[in-house]
Amino acid sequence: MIRMRVLAAGWAAALAWTLSGGALAGAPEPIKVGFSMALTGAIAVNGKQLLAALEIWRDDVNARGGLLGRPVQLVYYDDQSNPANVPGLYTKLITLDKVDLLIGPYATNMIAAAIPVIAPYNMMTLGIFGLEVNSQFHYPKYFSMLPTGPEGALGFSKGFFDLAGRQSPTPRTVSILAADAEFARTATDGARVNARSAGLDIVYDKRYPPNTTDFAPIVRAIQAANADLVFVASYPPDSVGIVRAASEVGLSPKMFGGTMIGLLSTNIKMTLGPLLNGIVNHVDFMPAGRFAFPGLDALINQYQAKASAAGIDPLGYEFPPFAYAAGQVLATAVEATGSLDQERLAAYLRDHSFRTVIGEFSFAQDGEWAKTRSLFTQFQHVSGHDLDQFRDWAKEVVLWPPEYKSGDLIYPYAAARE
Repeated sequence: MIRMRVLAAGWAAALAWTLSGGALAGAPEPIKVGFSMALTGAIAVNGKQLLAALEIWRDDVNARGGLLGRPVQLVYYDDQSNPANVPGLYTKLITLDKVDLLIGPYATNMIAAAIPVIAPYNMMTLGIFGLEVNSQFHYPKYFSMLPTGPEGALGFSKGFFDLAGRQSPTPRTVSILAADAEFARTATDGARVNARSAGLDIVYDKRYPPNTTDFAPIVRAIQAANADLVFVASYPPDSVGIVRAASEVGLSPKMFGGTMIGLLSTNIKMTLGPLLNGIVNHVDFMPAGRFAFPGLDALINQYQAKASAAGIDPLGYEFPPFAYAAGQVLATAVEATGSLDQERLAAYLRDHSFRTVIGEFSFAQDGEWAKTRSLFTQFQHVSGHDLDQFRDWAKEVVLWPPEYKSGDLIYPYAAARE
C-alpha cells in the first residue's frame, strides 16, 4: 500500500508536468522530494492535512514548470506516528529511493528520530512542528517550521502564564500535566521555567503514559491539588480524554489549558463542542486578521476542496499552511541557487528571509525562526457541535500577544463555562 502511494504520487507528478507543457516521453527526470508522514496512528489527524498541503504545493510548482526545468515528485511513507519507524524510512528515502531533497518529518518525536539518520548523509531538511529538536544535535542543515523561534520551549507556555499574571487576584499555584513523550516533556520543561519566573508554586507535576485512555483518575488527582492554574501538554487523543474528564470530574481552576495539540483539529473541536469553552490554548497560526498573507486564501480554498473528498480536517487552518510554506522555502532556495547541492541550499536558508503563505520569516540558531510568533487563544461561547461556528475566529479569540489580540480573557474558567 505504501509503495502504491509513492507510485501514484509519481504518476500524478508526471501527469501534472504533461498538462503544464512538458512531454511525458523524453521528459526530464523528476526532482524527488522525500519525507515520512504520520498517516496512521495518534497524530495522523494532523499528518493527513500536511500531506494534502504538500500535494497542493507539488501541483502548483509543476503547473508553473517545475523546479530547474524538472517536475517535482513526492516520495513518502507512513511512519504510523511511531518514532521507531522513522530511521528506517529516512534511510530508505536517501539510499534506495535516492531522493534529491527532504522535508520533514512532522512532529517533535519523529524529527528527533530522523536527524541522527539524516546528518551522516549531509542532507538538508525542514522539520514540521518540531520543538527545540536541534538543541540536542546542532545539525547545521536542519531548519524548523515552527514559530516559537528563540524562545523555544518557553514559547509554548509564556503567553499562558503572562495572561494569568495579569489577573486579580494573582494566581499562586499551578498543576502541570504532560504526556510522557518528547514534545510534551519539552513543552512542560518550558512551562516549569515560566511558572517559577511568575512566582507560582507547582503543586502537581506528573506525566502519563502515551497509551493512557482513562483520564478521570488523573484529573481527580489534579482537582485534589486545587491549583489556581492547570497547564496541559497533550496529543490529539489525549486532549479529548482530558477535556472530557475535566468536565465529568468538575475541574474548575481559575485557568485551564496549555498546549493541547488535539484542540487544533476541527473534527476534535466539533466533537468536544461546548466542553471547549474557557480553555486557553497555544496555537501557531490562524488565517485571519493580520495573518491574511498573500496566497493563503488560494491554498485554503484548494485544501478545503481536497479535504471534502479525502475525509480529512474540513478547514485546515493550522497545519496545511506550514507544510505549504515548507515547500515554498525549499523551492525558493532551489530556484535562487540553481542547485540541488545540500551545502548551497543550507547556506541560502541561513542567509535569507522567505515570504510564504504564513508570512515572512528567517532562520537563526539551530535552524529555529529568528523571531518568535506564538499565539494563545481562548474558546468562548461555543454552542453545539456544528462546523460553521469554527469557520471564523469569533469562538476562539486571540488573547496574546497584545499586538494580535482580538478579544478579552473570560476569567475565571468557570465563568467561561456558564
